[in-house]
Amino acid sequence: MSTVKPAAPILLYRHPISGHAHRVELFLSLLGLPATLIDVDLAAGTHKQPAFLAKNIFAQIPVIEDGNVTLSDSNAILVYLATKYGDESWLPRTPEGAAQVQRFLSIAAGDIAFGVAAARVANIFGAPFDHATVQARAHRLLAIFDQLLAQSPYLTGQRPSIADVACYSYLSHAPEAGIALDAYPQVLAWIARIEALPGFVPMCVTRVGLAA
Repeated sequence: MSTVKPAAPILLYRHPISGHAHRVELFLSLLGLPATLIDVDLAAGTHKQPAFLAKNIFAQIPVIEDGNVTLSDSNAILVYLATKYGDESWLPRTPEGAAQVQRFLSIAAGDIAFGVAAARVANIFGAPFDHATVQARAHRLLAIFDQLLAQSPYLTGQRPSIADVACYSYLSHAPEAGIALDAYPQVLAWIARIEALPGFVPMCVTRVGLAA
């Protein structure tokens, strides 16, 4: 829970089934920060209209507005929120601790995005990914995570950090990608620990709209 609060609720532009947007929504809630959720109609192309492009020229969600600060990219937003409103457990200020967290932010933007997340989009929406390839990539990563989480309860140690927040949303929804988690007991235990954190909010599941 953050002891520093914004002057006004933080605006989060999102889509309810976007894992990228959910990781920001989840962290806002874990910090206890007031937020207003604004759904962006991706199916209608709202994210490609001038009003939204003025917020994010890359036409992607999520975007937050915190006072006079407008920021896009889910992992960049996590870093911003952790630095401004969180304590050092969420994002250590030491070089080694910060680097350990950054490693998993890179994994979230790489192996998870092009593994579990891609398989989920292919499975639910028929996106043009080779399902076997992205599923195999997802299973390789889950096996590694299972080994890592046998050594510590969270990805970077004994307490949750934004590394866990960045990786949770898509990994916990791996079954929507046609990927069973039964073979990864440590991952399942980690998911349960995240979901037991005060302030946890689940990601909405729906087949309407477009994933992002």
